[in-house]
Amino acid sequence: MGLTVIDAGVLIGFLDAADAHHEAARRALAAASERGDTIAIPASAYAESLVGPSRRGDDAVAALRTFVDRFPIQVVPLDEPIAEAAANLRARLGQRLRLPDALVIATAQTLEADTLITTDRRWPRRSSLRFSGQLQHL
Repeated sequence: MGLTVIDAGVLIGFLDAADAHHEAARRALAAASERGDTIAIPASAYAESLVGPSRRGDDAVAALRTFVDRFPIQVVPLDEPIAEAAANLRARLGQRLRLPDALVIATAQTLEADTLITTDRRWPRRSSLRFSGQLQHL
């Protein structure tokens, strides 16, 4: 049992069978669930995953909300330690890391996650991020 933090792309890919990351996201979330991990998504990434459903209407938003509740996926609020860690990452890595990505990584760092899963191949290497857990790119 551990903690797995996901970015928005993982949730989006999992829910959209046509998404290029669908199968990999499905396998990754299934593996985390089988390990008994708590699965978490930063509130910022959750908001990002709600953009598409929001365009489609209230029923699509409700469906995503229901999935997150039933899977379950914990939505982690942005607090001062996470904000400070994200700012530190941006200050150190500059343009190599966008703020939304820094917030996901900072959440994983602050919560001492065992695994961080992303669909973003542009992230710097794990050693540059100073993340001690497993970084999994889908």
